[in-house]
Amino acid sequence: MQKINFFSYSIVLTALAVFLFGCNQVDKVESSKPNIIYILADDLGYAEVGCYGQDKIETPNIDDLATNGMRFTQHYAGAPVCAPSRCVLLTGKHLGHAQIRGNDEWAARGDVWNFEAMAKDPNLEGQRPLKPRTKTIGRLLQSAGYKTGIVGKWGLGAPLTEGIPNKQGFDFFFGYNCQRQAHTYFPVHLWKDTIKVLLNNKMVPPRTKLPEGADLYAPDSYKDYWLSEYSPELMQNEVLNFIEENRDQSFFMYYATPIPHNPLQAPKRWVDYYVEKFGDEKPYDGSKGYFPHRYPHACYAAMVSYLDEQVGEIVAKLKELGLYENTIIMFSSDNGPTYTGGADSPWFDSAKPFKSEGGWGKGNVTEGGIRVPMIVQWPGNIKAGSETNHISAFYDVLPTICDVVKVRTPEDVDGISFLPTLLSSEEQEKHRLLYWEFPASGGQQAVRMGQWKGIRKNIFKDSMRVQLYNLENDIQELNDVSANYPEVVKEIEAIFKQEHTPAEIERFKIKQLGDSF
Repeated sequence: MQKINFFSYSIVLTALAVFLFGCNQVDKVESSKPNIIYILADDLGYAEVGCYGQDKIETPNIDDLATNGMRFTQHYAGAPVCAPSRCVLLTGKHLGHAQIRGNDEWAARGDVWNFEAMAKDPNLEGQRPLKPRTKTIGRLLQSAGYKTGIVGKWGLGAPLTEGIPNKQGFDFFFGYNCQRQAHTYFPVHLWKDTIKVLLNNKMVPPRTKLPEGADLYAPDSYKDYWLSEYSPELMQNEVLNFIEENRDQSFFMYYATPIPHNPLQAPKRWVDYYVEKFGDEKPYDGSKGYFPHRYPHACYAAMVSYLDEQVGEIVAKLKELGLYENTIIMFSSDNGPTYTGGADSPWFDSAKPFKSEGGWGKGNVTEGGIRVPMIVQWPGNIKAGSETNHISAFYDVLPTICDVVKVRTPEDVDGISFLPTLLSSEEQEKHRLLYWEFPASGGQQAVRMGQWKGIRKNIFKDSMRVQLYNLENDIQELNDVSANYPEVVKEIEAIFKQEHTPAEIERFKIKQLGDSF
């Protein structure tokens, strides 16, 4: 009678189970085309949601995404401001190769900051356009049979140009074409595809101050800053309608919400909630841009909680329609927190553990300006409550989505798919480096290379010197150790040259070593 080695037998069974589980996971990915919803918050700091350490603002629905999915701790935005970050996200190219490398209001067209003029002439709206036939996430997903939509803020091509969403891979668009228009949540119009939708809001241009002699502490003094049709509510309705209308086919929804970008405008019920929670506070008088507000801290928190409420509504809609199990939800932010317009990022410790004050958050390639929250939920595929320290960036999203839907990733992208990380595979390819350049705030470049962060600041003014920080023991980038590691500095200087290609648009050009500028 043959004896059975139960120890060896158990090893074989375990290996077989692991193999079958892995095959099952792969089969799930290969046999289905999951719906994909990418929610991009605007100016939301790394620590402005509960699951990243926020203790003043309540975000139970976003936190639930992390509870049911994966939380990334080392994910980076494409850029420290809006338009270039979105370009990097949609094209998979970092700022050394991207078409759009900064915010450009295209002022050569005329008085582009005149809101009354913009309301009459769409040629004054919008930002520099993406080139025709740019390979965006939307266009690649259309090739895979997806219905694609964007709701929210675009910023990558003015009306009447080839850069509008409907010509860049999106079947449906509703929201702000122009970033400047998004400086009020009560605009006089939005866009639906190529049609201007007039709203029942009177014209109150951003930077409109309180009437002379107004009482800062009287709520009635602020009546012109809360009007009839609130754009975030209109946008949410369009997102839910898009999901409903495309329930029977695979869809991609890029929800580029303007929240919590200033101005301070939030539903009264949420403001009242936080006034009760925080107590009375000093009003914001509008002296740092956007609109005044009676309760600035309460209103900012209210905006984030209102966004969180909308995330909950999206999840509820997916469950109602039976789509929840087959939908990937990604949540992130386009850059770090702002510090103007009544927002008070130090009070909320918005970029904790990084610095978020002026000069450290939005508009800067420091960690507080570019490291952002990132959560991915995919029931049955991503382990619930998991966390990863995989170093990733916006330009990895495109190849990841291409991997999920089995579309060939364009060869000229800079990103690496993080699908193996989502599926808890050990076969994840890693970046040797991450790269940024930014032709504003004096001109900046940055490289993340393992523990090292190299930064150039004030390139246009007087400095090509590399500041070097060891993020393992100096997360706030306070101690420049460049003098101690000349070999690392030399490597980073070479990377700055290697990863940079000259921008085609004059406004986006930066100085390089050896350039005559």
